[in-house]
Amino acid sequence: MADALMDIPFWWDAAPRADIAESPFPTQTDVAIVGSGYAGLSAAIVLARAGRAVHVFEKDRPGEGASSRNGGQASGNLRVGFGDMIKLYGLERATAIYREGVEARQDLARFVADENIDCDFQEVGLFRGAYRAKHYETMGREADLITKHLGIDVQMVLKSEQHAEIGSNLYHGGMVRPEISGVHPGKLHHGILRVALEAGVIVHGQTEVTGVRRDGEGHEVATLRGVVRAQNVIMATNGYTGPATPWLQRRVVPIPSQIVATEHLGKEVMDRLMPKRRMLGESRSLYNYFRPSPDGESILFGGKVGTITDDPQKKAHQLGKVLAEIFPELRDVGLTHTWWGYTGFTFDFMPKLVINDGVHYATGFCGSGVVWARWVAMKAAHNIVGNKAAETVFAAEDFVTKPLYSGKPWFLPMVYVWYGMRDRLGL
Repeated sequence: MADALMDIPFWWDAAPRADIAESPFPTQTDVAIVGSGYAGLSAAIVLARAGRAVHVFEKDRPGEGASSRNGGQASGNLRVGFGDMIKLYGLERATAIYREGVEARQDLARFVADENIDCDFQEVGLFRGAYRAKHYETMGREADLITKHLGIDVQMVLKSEQHAEIGSNLYHGGMVRPEISGVHPGKLHHGILRVALEAGVIVHGQTEVTGVRRDGEGHEVATLRGVVRAQNVIMATNGYTGPATPWLQRRVVPIPSQIVATEHLGKEVMDRLMPKRRMLGESRSLYNYFRPSPDGESILFGGKVGTITDDPQKKAHQLGKVLAEIFPELRDVGLTHTWWGYTGFTFDFMPKLVINDGVHYATGFCGSGVVWARWVAMKAAHNIVGNKAAETVFAAEDFVTKPLYSGKPWFLPMVYVWYGMRDRLGL
């Protein structure tokens, strides 16, 4: 392995972050949106096409956060499995929640096609490996429920047959979700940004928001460049939520996730390790997610490597060791890129669309923001416009926090230790 990796997202090679031409700073607008990722820009498109004046404010360059740092799996998955969801909410509500995930994935595919966004969007499916034999049994029950109630042809793959899906002996079979897609997240953001600008959205990069205050029937949005008055505000910061919005900061848990990219492996190796070029995941508590690069020549491997070190280079090499556990022949493979970003989790592991003190919050995508960020934020925009399309099962009346939590996840080291113990014990 190389002594030092490029500490930038692999995606930026083909879709570098670019500064956009700065527009005059406004004194007022119909809608102010904080955050220029998938969420903020998708909401802005809906609003601008409905005739609203929309200004988007971004601390860094547009899309520099999670939207261009994720693994590019367009799954719309939820952290709570369908079976557990039924136990928590009952069959009717659980089914409605999961059906909305199907609708959200389909809507993203239509949007990409309709807007001619070249982002390597392909419905390749996802294989999830069973880390323990009993995980396979659990997956089988989950597959039966999904097939029965959602009409998705989920396929179970026996351990003896898994080499048709993945060139690894680590897993005890697994589950295939054929409807899940892969995408180049950087190119996807470029496309969404293009559509937003064409719709008349004004995006202000390098413009940090420092506070939002209710002012009569509207709001004052304070930035480092000045104050703008907006009739409506959408907060679309998710895992990058800061002290400017303390109410939200107390309710979103920023969890870092890191990814590495391998050197080009060649078609022969990739045919052996990832024969169907699917998205991939597994059933470990310390979850790893991986996939082929869009050109099918490299592997992108991401996960949570605990808190042993804060050094991204050392964490990258730890990920390389886990990659070699799955694919032993990659023990000495060269890594070219490493990068990380924040995911935004809620305490019940569900996306949230909430209005508090007149501010619309679209957040809590829990590591599946490629689909959920755009979908939930659009619901916020439809709500502002008064469209029937605003209806969603994620509209929350209650967005809870936990005692002693102020936005800094001090408990994460203990969580990682517990998850690691579960994995070692086979739980």
